Amino acid sequence: MAESRSRRYLDNAATSWPKPDEVIAAWNHAAIRVGATAGRAAYREAVDADAIRHRARAAAARLLGGVDPDRVALPAGCTLALNMAIHGLVKPGDHVIATAADHNATLRPLRWLERAGAISLEILPCDGLGRVDPASVSAAWRPATRLVVLSHASNVTGALQDVPAIAAIAHDRGGLVILDAAQSLGQVPCDVPGFAADVVAAPAHKWLLGTSGAAILWCRDGVEPTPLVQGGTGSASDSLDMPEAFIDRLEAGTPDVPALAAFAAASGWLEERGVAAVGDGCRRLAADAAARLRECRGVAVKSVADGAPIVSFTVEGYAPADVATVLETAACVQVRSGFHCAALVHEHLGTRHDGTVRASFGPLNTDDDVAALVAAVAEVVN
Repeated sequence: MAESRSRRYLDNAATSWPKPDEVIAAWNHAAIRVGATAGRAAYREAVDADAIRHRARAAAARLLGGVDPDRVALPAGCTLALNMAIHGLVKPGDHVIATAADHNATLRPLRWLERAGAISLEILPCDGLGRVDPASVSAAWRPATRLVVLSHASNVTGALQDVPAIAAIAHDRGGLVILDAAQSLGQVPCDVPGFAADVVAAPAHKWLLGTSGAAILWCRDGVEPTPLVQGGTGSASDSLDMPEAFIDRLEAGTPDVPALAAFAAASGWLEERGVAAVGDGCRRLAADAAARLRECRGVAVKSVADGAPIVSFTVEGYAPADVATVLETAACVQVRSGFHCAALVHEHLGTRHDGTVRASFGPLNTDDDVAALVAAVAEVVN
């Protein structure tokens, strides 16, 4: 492989890289200088750790459109957060609506509950670019429908769902919307609190530019998931019952303080530059890559220009896994191939046999990265 300085990393939809310098500095400071558990003691480092957690919570609340920080829990990961929301809100006999464009982080727990006989599940189709018609939510609604669970943006095509329209339909019928914002928060400005959903989950390590080990779970006031995990919280420790406060109920266990410090620093980096400006810069790169890839013989692009900065494509005559391997070995262009943990969307994209090659552009990518990707793909097809 070529030296690391020529590495073209285009897998930001999985984990953003490289991180801003401020993020790594904050992680290092917390790991080396703080090194204590948040909310468990009164000595200086423990107090510092708790302050880091409060900064992360406040930053998440701002990014979510100015929601109440006391309604923001900070689980260890987005998959955990989504499981906490889904398992914590469904009741036996509920009917739940999901979509074919969703990630397995929501589809698998829902399928698990369906097979256990706890819920009935309806999965709505999407179009050939991963978009779901809000009218299909109305058509699928039943008297027992309680939840609509969906990904805000497809991690395969980048397509954004019309969350305000879908939420309006659900709310008019007394239902709730759980939103997986893994591919939108940090790229798409949150102009309406919680994107108009009732519950939002997002990981720190993707477009929020933090590290793994932290995530966001926000629930609007009145939405109270039953705790999926029970244990120590540092509060009401003389009782065997979980505390009543929202955050304490949902944050059992020891938080990853360096990850929270990194997330707080990354949020500051995003806020200073503006989420809209950062997202638009990434989308410009993705749109340029998509347009130039469409000019390559035998390349079919499966992505949109106005969503997450993701470009999925196939190359006629080549398996996506082989294309990805050649791109790295020949040009040090690093992309992802396969189904991208999205089990159902490929049936609608026409890629159900092998999936796609996926390139995703972060705020530290450049026009040179686009040029390297297109040149490498052109070399494959020629």
